[in-house]
Amino acid sequence: MTPTVDVAQWINLQKISRLQIWVMVVSGACTMLEGFDALNIGFVAPAVVREWHVPPQAFTPAFMAGLFGLLLGCLVIAPLADKIGRRTVMLGSVAAFGVFSLLSAAAGSLTELSLLRFLTGLGVGGGMANAIALTSEFFPERSRAGMTAIMFAGFPLGSSLGGYLSGWLIPHFGWPAVFIAGGALPLVVAPALIFVMPESIRHLVVSGAAPARIASVLSRINPAAHFSAGTRFVIAEERKAGLTVGHLFREGRALGTFLIWVVFFMSLLDIFLVSSWLPIVLRDAGLPLSTAVDVSATLALAGVVACVVTAPVLNRQGCFAILAPAYLLAAVGLAALGSVGINLGLILAAAAASGAGNIAGQNTANAFAAAYYPTYIRATGVGWALGIGRIGAVIGPAIGGTILAFHLGREALFAVAAVPPLIAVIAVLVLMRLAPARAAARRPVAA
Repeated sequence: MTPTVDVAQWINLQKISRLQIWVMVVSGACTMLEGFDALNIGFVAPAVVREWHVPPQAFTPAFMAGLFGLLLGCLVIAPLADKIGRRTVMLGSVAAFGVFSLLSAAAGSLTELSLLRFLTGLGVGGGMANAIALTSEFFPERSRAGMTAIMFAGFPLGSSLGGYLSGWLIPHFGWPAVFIAGGALPLVVAPALIFVMPESIRHLVVSGAAPARIASVLSRINPAAHFSAGTRFVIAEERKAGLTVGHLFREGRALGTFLIWVVFFMSLLDIFLVSSWLPIVLRDAGLPLSTAVDVSATLALAGVVACVVTAPVLNRQGCFAILAPAYLLAAVGLAALGSVGINLGLILAAAAASGAGNIAGQNTANAFAAAYYPTYIRATGVGWALGIGRIGAVIGPAIGGTILAFHLGREALFAVAAVPPLIAVIAVLVLMRLAPARAAARRPVAA
């Protein structure tokens, strides 16, 4: 009789291994670089505006171009991983955004910079969804959401470190140095992924990889495990025929998919509205450029701390314990940002609250989306959720630019920014009433 191993159940019975921690660390390093390259445009914008003598609102196309690239990367490039593998797409994505970030340093006009930001965004968008899917698929059910959340904390960490680094680089070497740093680091990391990043075990099983290859990866998780030559590896799900995206709306997933998209849309609209315009708005309010950039970096750093702090809660109580409270905190922090004047202490506190709430909320939404979809459509499900979110991310900077163009001021900007997290709270409350969503929230990223 041919021995059969259910890979998902086998992983659930194992202790956390060095290989799994390594996958989380390497994926986190990739998302950290993605966070740096996706958001560094906000840090350099005040310096470019001053050097090129353009009004702040003229920078809106450059903000939107990068985010539109992220959108297409999530919708078009990320789903390729369900066919050709997570590892391959991640490697190509990291190399791509490294190259185009490096080229951004030589941009001589807003048109050139916008085009290069679009191409950078394509690479970032393709990598993010697969970092989430790859990490979630390596961990047992009991720790999957927390480990995925910790991994994706690399994105705001990259943004935060990029902000502090930009605050030092720009005065000493000019704004191009930020893009050079953001391009050189990924180009060092990308070749290393060939040797250090394994392919997702679940993807190998679902895609019909050779049993010996699957056994080799499982043996790295538990060296004491032995599999006979005829072992058949399976996973408790069936690959469905038809258009992959269509499966996001089948088997009772339609309303849940729509509500997940609402959460992602509102969350990313806010994150990119604030990260794009906060340095410029604070500089125009009278703060030094370096201080304005540091405030934005502190916002992202607060998000990192919140992601790490909430990770154990995700493992014990599930995603719904975090989502609504996080977005409520974001709404309060954003409303405060528009009403605290130029008191630096209060600005930092409000920025930290908004960053902690929005980024922890988005991080938890990432883990929830990965939990909601089975392996054969997981990268597609997460990629499309991020892609729909990127529509919000494109609209966010445009909203900010419109408010500034009409001279409505900082108060109006942040009053508007406080609305999307409240809408996300409503979507979460409806999700909590859906049985499939409740199951996903309590059993993170079940196979």
